[in-house]
Amino acid sequence: MPVPPTATARSSAAPTPTLAAPPAHRRTDAPPPGAAVEKKGEQAADGLVRWAAFCCVLVPVVLVVYGTSLAGAAGAALGLVSVTAACRLLLRRSERGLRAETARGGRRH
Repeated sequence: MPVPPTATARSSAAPTPTLAAPPAHRRTDAPPPGAAVEKKGEQAADGLVRWAAFCCVLVPVVLVVYGTSLAGAAGAALGLVSVTAACRLLLRRSERGLRAETARGGRRH
């Protein structure tokens, strides 16, 4: 079987990938790289809190379906809601601290 002509014309050196666009093609109105990461982190935190709230509703329902008393399910719901609220408070506080630290331009080591 004959060898395709493109296989013999290839060089053995692999091309080096370029990570950034040439300066002439960069957008000047693009947000700084940290802004996209910060926004993504906020969305992840919001998603985490939504899932926690969903679980605060789902767990007591499942407990009642499987025969736990209403008082026991209500106690579990109360415990889950308090833990979720505390975690949300700590998460928001750490986001504010990270935002303030990024605005100063410094990082704690």
